[in-house]
Amino acid sequence: MRRLAGLAAGSALAGTMRAADPPAEVKVGGAEIAVSFESDRFDLPRKALLDWVNEAARAVSAYYGRFPVRRARIRIFAEGRRGVSHGVSNGDDGVWCRISVGRETTVADLNEDWMLTHEMVHFSFPSMQRRHHWIEEGIATYVEPIARVQVGNLTAAQVWGDMLRDMHQGLPEDGDAGLDNTHTWGRTYWGGALFCLLADIGIRKNTANAKGLQDALRAINRAGGTIEEDWPLERALETGDKATGGKTLMELYQQMGTKPVMVDLPALWKQLGVARQDGSVAFDAQAPLAGVREAIMKRAA
Repeated sequence: MRRLAGLAAGSALAGTMRAADPPAEVKVGGAEIAVSFESDRFDLPRKALLDWVNEAARAVSAYYGRFPVRRARIRIFAEGRRGVSHGVSNGDDGVWCRISVGRETTVADLNEDWMLTHEMVHFSFPSMQRRHHWIEEGIATYVEPIARVQVGNLTAAQVWGDMLRDMHQGLPEDGDAGLDNTHTWGRTYWGGALFCLLADIGIRKNTANAKGLQDALRAINRAGGTIEEDWPLERALETGDKATGGKTLMELYQQMGTKPVMVDLPALWKQLGVARQDGSVAFDAQAPLAGVREAIMKRAA
């Protein structure tokens, strides 16, 4: 199955095309990543763009214990004035991603970018049927910031603050028919991310915090689950459950897949000990799930 993943799959990519130079090579996490530049119209030197690729790959490698595929290609286009856009991942003809960078983009812009890490997370999970697109985007939405915390590119407070602000977009609305049957942007990205958060918490509660979603996703990837492979969703979830010694993923899918499940987010944040206070994020070390909250952001051994 061909998969286009990202916020603007299928968007036209502008920029000056030219005869391709030999790709530059980035080696990280046991992988070889070939980086090609489809335009020379960047204010930034190529080294800055290669460093950006390396940092995104380093974050994904930290979360998965290695880069999720042995070889990948990144094609960088020039589009617009500033910033990163139009990330698309694909598993046909090898693993590759194309992504656009504005001509006037700065190093600071690249340091704040989340999109390339998001796209590389897509490499780590098998391609799904269209109705399960929420799990692909949900994993990428959930894992990307945590992976960046694990290499020091974000703080845990920043990530929990973003969840406090955005996770409600994944809740079901009137007429919702479950994650498999409700293909809105909010349910696809943030509904999938909410599934991941609940799965992470559930696995950690069932294992006394010894394992989490990170262990399940690593196991799926180690079993050959990459963007190049077509798997039934049940195979992926059962593989993750086996690695974490329970049935959390399958049971959660049975609850949320075909019917709406309303989650009491204020109560969940209180259990985790996360709150907004005077414009910043405050943590309650005495909260019932404070240990789970802290473990979610830590790199697995």
